[in-house]
Amino acid sequence: MYFVQILVNGILLGSVYALLGVGMTMIFGIVKLTNLAHGEFVVLGAYLSTVLAPMLGVDPVVTLIITVPLMFLSGFLLQYFFIGKAMKKGAEPALLVTFGLSIILQDAMLMIFSADAQHIVASYSMSTIKIGELEISVLHLVLFAISVVSISTLTLFLRSTHTGRAIRATADDSDAAALSGVNVNRVYAIAMGIAMASAAVAGLCVGMKWTYYPSSGGGYLLISFVVVVIGGMGSVPGTMIAGVLFGLAQVIGGANYGLLISYVMLLAVLVIKPKGIFGK
Repeated sequence: MYFVQILVNGILLGSVYALLGVGMTMIFGIVKLTNLAHGEFVVLGAYLSTVLAPMLGVDPVVTLIITVPLMFLSGFLLQYFFIGKAMKKGAEPALLVTFGLSIILQDAMLMIFSADAQHIVASYSMSTIKIGELEISVLHLVLFAISVVSISTLTLFLRSTHTGRAIRATADDSDAAALSGVNVNRVYAIAMGIAMASAAVAGLCVGMKWTYYPSSGGGYLLISFVVVVIGGMGSVPGTMIAGVLFGLAQVIGGANYGLLISYVMLLAVLVIKPKGIFGK
């Protein structure tokens, strides 16, 4: 039963890590860009939910109705008018733009929200339920449900809609997609919008699960990178599985050895299958 408890906790925790990686894998796989501001986008999403929940007097999850469209629009405009123009001059200028964005966002959040620790509290944050001998956190179940719904919706969107097919075609071969009539710049902007919308969802989950600061983005960027590399760049299902594996490593290794096991797992994947579990 102890093993089952570890397995359940690892899967529930891994769903949060999967959400962290989804936005990164969209940019890696489609735009072919390393977004160094991804961690700050996640923290920004957490701050937005932290501010909106008490202001509106609603459950923190409800704030996604506002934060997701807002972050999507911000990502679309950011890619279309700034990062996209830098990409035309090469990969390095675009990388530097995202690096500059990470610094600007971190300093802006520090000025606006101060360096104090923040945490999103819900009415069920400390509640648990028992199923036989298993004890499961209600908060973890809520975060797991958010992750599954978000990733399933994104997967369905990419597979079943015209825009989703255009995104996948651009990810496979942007030149061929352009020759077929796809507006590649618009697809890139939509991909960045989806990535930032995913960051808003991940930010909510991070804020409800852990304490965070304006400087927390670097840690979330590193976790996202590890999850994306293990799962395979551009693979949404691979990111979900990699997130679960990362979560299991954290639970098994604990506070002392969890990250060590995760990074050893990353090295093993890079040696055995350098493009990731689901990489092509």
